[in-house]
Amino acid sequence: MAKKKYNVIREEMLQVASNVAQEKNIDQEAVFSAMEQALEKAARVKYGQEIDVRVSINKETGNIKLNSYLEVVEKIEEEFQSRQILIDQAKKINPSINIGEFIIRELPPIELGRVAAQNAKGVIIQKVREADKSNQYEEYKDKVGEIAVGIVKRIEFGNLIVDLGKSEAIIKREELIPRETFKNGDRVRAYIYEVKNDLKGYQVFLSRTHPNFLSKLFFQEVPEIYEGVITVKSVARDPGSRAKISVFTEDSTIDPVGACVGMRGSRVQAVVNELQGEKIDIVTWSDSQATFLANALAPAEVSKIFLYEEKNKVEVVIPDDQLSLAIGRKGQNVKLASNLTSLEIDILTEEEESERRQQEFKEKSLQLSELLDVEDVIAQLLVTDGYISIESIANETLENIERIEGFDSDLASEIVERAKNYLNDQEEINQKIIDENIKDESLIKLEGMNSAILAKLAKSNILTINDFADLATFELIDKEEGILKDLEIDEEKINKMIMKARENWFIEKD
Repeated sequence: MAKKKYNVIREEMLQVASNVAQEKNIDQEAVFSAMEQALEKAARVKYGQEIDVRVSINKETGNIKLNSYLEVVEKIEEEFQSRQILIDQAKKINPSINIGEFIIRELPPIELGRVAAQNAKGVIIQKVREADKSNQYEEYKDKVGEIAVGIVKRIEFGNLIVDLGKSEAIIKREELIPRETFKNGDRVRAYIYEVKNDLKGYQVFLSRTHPNFLSKLFFQEVPEIYEGVITVKSVARDPGSRAKISVFTEDSTIDPVGACVGMRGSRVQAVVNELQGEKIDIVTWSDSQATFLANALAPAEVSKIFLYEEKNKVEVVIPDDQLSLAIGRKGQNVKLASNLTSLEIDILTEEEESERRQQEFKEKSLQLSELLDVEDVIAQLLVTDGYISIESIANETLENIERIEGFDSDLASEIVERAKNYLNDQEEINQKIIDENIKDESLIKLEGMNSAILAKLAKSNILTINDFADLATFELIDKEEGILKDLEIDEEKINKMIMKARENWFIEKD
């Protein structure tokens, strides 16, 4: 009778393992492992919590084996009395056994009572649930960057809990497009931007405001993007209001913007509808920053662009009547263009740019007039021809200076001579300041250093290599407050000098 009973149990166990594995798409090994842990828990209830009980289930027959394990030791630790055995006693059982090995004893099979059966069931359910969540995590972690489609299951504090079929996901309130509403049972599309598996458990996070949600929608709507013929280069969004997307193709026969718009705007309209009417500007990407920027600022027209590559900054000059169009409502257009191009954009009207140029011309002319001790008109002629510094004049040939309108050989020679004399005088002054203040040879000999820089540093009490290394780039070359603001040194050079000065910080001392 007992044998028949255990045969039934074994058959049921194998059937349960198979059914659960198929239903949850879990490896049978995980199910059997859960069963073994459940039976181990039940066995410890019967034989004692302190003993080391291990259960194994034959995956083919369903046979269950219960074994107790005793570790062979030289001295028994008090807290492990029921799990250890002295080597002398162990050798009486198995003469060839050694310390660190185990005496294994088979235990009689157990009959699960009501409480034990409930406990075992609870362990199995928990372990299967954990295995199921692990499978879901493995599945969805590789789907980050894709669009998911689900049904709104419930709404909690403005957050949407979405049923994805095999899993649940969450769309936080801030990841929803402003003013859009959903109710239970609504179908929703969103971008998978993160999958977490931490102490709080496994969770899929969705977004409808993420810039990549827009690019993925175009991926689904535009066959040329799906096939890789057209590439989405960058996206900028003000969710629910306006967005810009840049596209590019190497196929000269294809208009990337037209392909994304579609016949009578059908393709872009499908995306707009999904995004609750969000207006979308599609622009052509270019490897020329100036061209790309001009495209990004559309519908505004651009007159001039001044690039400052070292600062990742640009100045854009536009016609006076295009100012409001370029900036956009509440600065939206220029903000989106800035995000799209990854450039800091300053907008100037043609009138503002003209006034600024005139002011710069006056300042440069006045400076040259004072330093060279020449009349204003001569200084203005020099600046007009591109000579805006004493160095540029001193290093120029007489022939080129003579070509300036209104100049002759005598005047050119005099101007060049005065420029060179000024630099020589300045060099003597700088050297005196250096000799009196800077004693650190490593600072003096730093690659890229010169007397003009050293003199400026000395005046600001920067007297050692470590003083210099402690400085940030902006402290040196900021146009308004930088120590070296008058020397017109580029950012790349200063960065290299600072990093060189910091090298000794990382040299290990003996």
